[in-house]
Amino acid sequence: MPSRTTLVLGGAVTAAALLGLGAAAVEARQAQATVQAPRFEVDLTWPKPLPNHWIIGSTIGVGVDSRDHIFIIHRGDSTLNQRTESGSPKGECCTSAPPVLEFDQEGNLVNAWGGPGPGYEWPGSNHGISVDDQDNVWIGGNGPMDSHILKFTHDGKFLQQIGTPLQKVNSRDSTHFGRVAKISFDPPAHEAFVSDGYGNKRVAVIDMATGKVKRFWGAYGKMPVDTNMGPYNPDAPPAPQFRNPVHCAEPSNDGLLYVCDRVNNRIQVFKKSGEYVKEVRYYPATRGDGSAWDIAFSKDKAQKYIFMADGRNERVYVIERATLEVLTMFGDGGRQPGQFFAVHSIATDSKGNIYTAETYEGKRVQRFSYKGMAAVPKNQGVPWPAGPKR
Repeated sequence: MPSRTTLVLGGAVTAAALLGLGAAAVEARQAQATVQAPRFEVDLTWPKPLPNHWIIGSTIGVGVDSRDHIFIIHRGDSTLNQRTESGSPKGECCTSAPPVLEFDQEGNLVNAWGGPGPGYEWPGSNHGISVDDQDNVWIGGNGPMDSHILKFTHDGKFLQQIGTPLQKVNSRDSTHFGRVAKISFDPPAHEAFVSDGYGNKRVAVIDMATGKVKRFWGAYGKMPVDTNMGPYNPDAPPAPQFRNPVHCAEPSNDGLLYVCDRVNNRIQVFKKSGEYVKEVRYYPATRGDGSAWDIAFSKDKAQKYIFMADGRNERVYVIERATLEVLTMFGDGGRQPGQFFAVHSIATDSKGNIYTAETYEGKRVQRFSYKGMAAVPKNQGVPWPAGPKR
């Protein structure tokens, strides 16, 4: 039978909270307990400074190609204070970098492109960047009338516009989308999974070649509806439909699909056909932007771990995929390396390193280097590099 589960901090901490221990005591218990899990350290030197006095705005997506090059997409001018006068900069610094930036493993910027061009409608508010098995780059958009997907070559040559632009929200329409958050891929099946998204309340599955919508569904595998359910209430029963945004839909190697129902603070698991399997709620007292922003899988064949970005509580969770239990977490709110301000998107490379992108005032990408399995605290805080032994 499909199951519904609420996961807060793990059994020991939950029990402690129920016994009436204060927040400080709960945090102390977390700090003392350790668990075997992947360990990461923030890379203080990645990426390297940008050329041309470029800076990046709200960084709304991150993806990795077959060479372990890292792609980000950001919103540039619309989220930057450019300090201009009559359209001209007042000084040498600074100007917005192009929307799409490609970095190599050393953190060097190796390519930059994107923005309006002939033959396609650039999104009013670009959102999400994903690289498929052919190293093509896919981009969504969550502007008020962004109802399509764009597909480019690795170097930014326009290939395809999928869906009719400038259409209204309709979660049951097969000709366009509704403010797409992200696209993910199942290459053996030639299918792309669309987190659709900020307007629509569904997952849509499309043919990777033609862009044709093959199937779609809402929460619990039901037909999606566009009714506004109002603000999230942590004391109410689990919502019968997705709230906006549906923020990720990631297929695993073993035939499952993990969907981020962000504001409902949950991951719902489906078969790739759309059949509902189970859900888990994470930090269900979280209001506002919610806790379930984006996920990426570990790179072992079994994809043993899920890494989940939580941009409201400002941390990354290491989750055991088989049980969907949070094993450990790292990060904290702030602007220093290893801290977060609205950690929005997450990706992994073939070496197991994690990349995060921050939106709102975060405006950056960070790398967290994989350091192997280790005994780590339940809450690691900022994963600062270990200093030299003395």
